[in-house]
Amino acid sequence: MKVRRQKKIVEIISQKKVQTQKELADSLRLSGFEVTQATVSRDVRELGLIKAPSEKNTVRYTLPGTPAPMQSDNRLKRSFKDSVVSLDHSENLIVIKTLPGEAQGVASALDQAGWPEIVGTIGGDDTILVIVKLKRYMPVLIKRFNQIVRG
Repeated sequence: MKVRRQKKIVEIISQKKVQTQKELADSLRLSGFEVTQATVSRDVRELGLIKAPSEKNTVRYTLPGTPAPMQSDNRLKRSFKDSVVSLDHSENLIVIKTLPGEAQGVASALDQAGWPEIVGTIGGDDTILVIVKLKRYMPVLIKRFNQIVRG
């Protein structure tokens, strides 16, 4: 039970911003786990969860070594501004052209940003293939990418 609960905790903090142990306990209860605050506190300690800076001067639980969302977003913006040359798309695929040697770094920054609309990326030398979950997400993603490129 403990292993399942702790796996669920990692899943919860990966999918949404959790700021307090109470929020974490409530999310676990909604997922069918009966927990006390003491149990959640032990799990947080055993998993080595830390509170990392988040947007708007808040904090959130995260695993050690996981970049904070603000750091990921800043890295992505910097990578895009410095490296992206062009964007094109078809169906649920986006092709991003970068300066030579920059594609893998930009793809990594995009992966770390953890945008839920994106299944994954493949980075070559100067080209990134972005696989989008659903075609309907394309207009939003293209707009977001263009905004980042323009600054």
